[in-house]
Amino acid sequence: MTIGNALNLSVDEVLSTTRSVRKRLDLGRPVPREVLLECLELALQAPTGSNSQGWQWVFVEDAEQKKALADIYRTYATPYLDAPKPAFGDERDLSRPRVYDSARYLNDHLHEVPVMLIPCLEGRVDNAGGSSAGFWGSLLPAVWSFMLALRSRGLGSAWTTLHLVGDGEKRAADLLGIPFDRYSQGGLFPIGYTQGTDFRPAQRLPAERLTHWNGW
Repeated sequence: MTIGNALNLSVDEVLSTTRSVRKRLDLGRPVPREVLLECLELALQAPTGSNSQGWQWVFVEDAEQKKALADIYRTYATPYLDAPKPAFGDERDLSRPRVYDSARYLNDHLHEVPVMLIPCLEGRVDNAGGSSAGFWGSLLPAVWSFMLALRSRGLGSAWTTLHLVGDGEKRAADLLGIPFDRYSQGGLFPIGYTQGTDFRPAQRLPAERLTHWNGW
């Protein structure tokens, strides 16, 4: 049985309207574990190298742990967000103020989100035999599938990685009991119901400007 799937979106709609949600996360509405597990069951259908399924999924609901994770995140996110950014020199510059305003909002309110997720993959990328693409390819498709499943049920998230800078990953591992020498963290994901579900496709560079045939 599908729990809370009230949007009835087509596959194309889910793929084209799953946004990084920050300001529109409903900070006051609890997220049932049953919904998270339903989304995760779908995500676990994603491919993984050699069918190893070496992933582990750490959900954080405890208020003190969320605050501690948010503090680790802010250690690296705040200076990054405050630093000047080089211009792209194209239409991407038009959306930059809105994106960074949204990111600062999340930085300020991260500890308030109903649930956080840290997906982990067995192994350390430093020991991946020179193939970081193959290593992360065994986790990232499942994470994106999880975000798509959230969207189809009226929830949202945002893929953040700034807590992994410096000693942040080790601090998060120590906080949550993640075996740091055995598992790599793939990000920190705030999760909540969205305020409204009327998300639209984003402005992206056109495919023809990014496509090459039979060579660069």
